[in-house]
Amino acid sequence: MAISGLLLLADSRLPSGGHGHSFGVEALVDRGLVTDADDLAVFLDGRVRTAGRVTAAAAATACVLAAFPSVAPARNSAPQRSSRASSNSDSVPNRGQRRPDWARWDAAVSARTPSAALRVASRAQGAALLRTVTLAWPHPAVDAIQALPRVHHPLVLGVAAAAAGADAEQAAALAVHHLIGGACTAAVRLLGLDPLRVAAVAAAAGRAGETVVGDAAAAASRAVTLDDPTLLPTDGGPLAEVLAELHGRSEVALFAS
Repeated sequence: MAISGLLLLADSRLPSGGHGHSFGVEALVDRGLVTDADDLAVFLDGRVRTAGRVTAAAAATACVLAAFPSVAPARNSAPQRSSRASSNSDSVPNRGQRRPDWARWDAAVSARTPSAALRVASRAQGAALLRTVTLAWPHPAVDAIQALPRVHHPLVLGVAAAAAGADAEQAAALAVHHLIGGACTAAVRLLGLDPLRVAAVAAAAGRAGETVVGDAAAAASRAVTLDDPTLLPTDGGPLAEVLAELHGRSEVALFAS
């Protein structure tokens, strides 16, 4: 891809709504579970390996699907049941004969996000990013997902990555980068941590996340090849989901999630 597109998608200054989300950090800070950079590092290690793997695979999946011929689905159309391709196939089926059912893949992301508050946050971020993507990287897949009521953020990010010329692994890396960057920025704002120390935490989390990125891209490739969203990762943690629900009911909060 053009390096300028990759840098722009990774830039926190891109108007995509990410600044309004802490990726779970605010709920942890409010309850004294994250108090310093070391706590933040522990949180990121677990979050990248669970929710990070799920969102990275979703972004990689959308990046691959964006290469298929696209038609805009009917609004509010119900997701269709998966049609599994031959398990002996080692390659993506003929792209000229398939069109992505974006609603079905979006539903798969919802199924992997147990917290209703997190589903709302993901769709809000997706809508914010989609407004930018529509102008910056016009693409048939962008038009297709626009026809849905609201799409989860990692799917929009994957389509944006494809439109900008990225491959699936780069899309997965962008998803992990956004998680780490958003959490670290929130920690600095909420706790007044040393930005240099937090930058070191982010760098370490990024290095540790490289394996997650590779695994997520491989899982996405398999799921698309077999046309089966159930093959996407399902990693998660109950604490993050419970805290997200509690945060969503807070009367006073700096971040939406």
